[in-house]
Amino acid sequence: MAQAYIVDALRSPTGRRKGGLSHIHGADLGAHVLKALVERNGIPDNEYEDVIFGCVDAIGPLAGDIARSCWLAAGLSQEVPGVTIDRQCGSSQQSVHFAAQAVMSGTMDVVVAGGVQTMTQIPISSAMTAAEPLGFSDPFSGSEGWVARYGSEPPTQFKSAQMIADKWGLSRRDLEEYSFESHRRALQAIEEGRFDREIVPLAGVTTDETPRRSTLEKMAELDYLFGCDKVTAAVSSQTCDGASAMLIVSEAALKRYNLTPRARIHHISVRAEDPIWMLTAPIPATEYALKKAGMSLADIDLVEINEAFASVVMAWLKETGYDHAKTNVNGGAIALGHPLGATGTKLMTTLLHELERTGGRYGLQTMCEGGGQANVTILERL
Repeated sequence: MAQAYIVDALRSPTGRRKGGLSHIHGADLGAHVLKALVERNGIPDNEYEDVIFGCVDAIGPLAGDIARSCWLAAGLSQEVPGVTIDRQCGSSQQSVHFAAQAVMSGTMDVVVAGGVQTMTQIPISSAMTAAEPLGFSDPFSGSEGWVARYGSEPPTQFKSAQMIADKWGLSRRDLEEYSFESHRRALQAIEEGRFDREIVPLAGVTTDETPRRSTLEKMAELDYLFGCDKVTAAVSSQTCDGASAMLIVSEAALKRYNLTPRARIHHISVRAEDPIWMLTAPIPATEYALKKAGMSLADIDLVEINEAFASVVMAWLKETGYDHAKTNVNGGAIALGHPLGATGTKLMTTLLHELERTGGRYGLQTMCEGGGQANVTILERL
């Protein structure tokens, strides 16, 4: 089978809600990383074959195929198409999978995978509530088939995070200690300049704005979210603004443009389970991916698993037995933010750079997604 290679990967800083990137139009935010990607790699812009971008809540300034809008806003060739996909929080990880599949199939040689989200301007779940004036309170309750199978109460990520904490015996204090460590790791990574090579500064923002110097005592003072009795804002991912992109090419493109590959996409898969539990799919998806790849977690040097909530990662760690010291080593979304449609390639950009920094060979990435889904990608550093 033909191979798909990662040549470059970059991202914007994560701008905190109402922070330094909050005024930037989504097309311009995505354009920023696309322009940098093209300028850094010397491939004529009209020879790119597709731009595959993840985006959730694609309404308002994020509507109208934001992938295409970002490319055009960057002043790049009008000949290049773009497509926007929505696999909820895994949207840009899925964009990597689609880009890799295009290259592996031999139908394309040069593809950009990435994503963008402006959560200050378009708050989370905006698309789910946009049709309320038309009589639709949520995407599920009007469906006879859905209600018959799963009931009339719509699934929520907060309820799922609470259910996971209960099932895996995680206390509020457990969750807060995990979150405190995420912030500690993120702050250390920033202080040591670990993100410098992957970030393209924008609008005076040169590094991630979201990590906080908090304390366990301050975390313990926060109110619970949406009827939960363990889940607070301190143990949840932060809404933020951001964009990220990766250049994925074929072996023929490596030779044609004299490019140096940084990693090979070793494995891609996606699995799903109960949508009411919603956030547990990384557990079976990881098992499935490793079996299909003929690998075990002992072969994996680093893991990035999206910190949608502390309970998601902690349950995964308990079930897999993987070492927390090699998981989200530079902090996760609790500290560094979760810009929905951009998070997949944001995490993969960090994973690639960390493999390079530490000399690791294999990195695995997974994340929970709406609908009870989870993508898994395994990279091999070259």
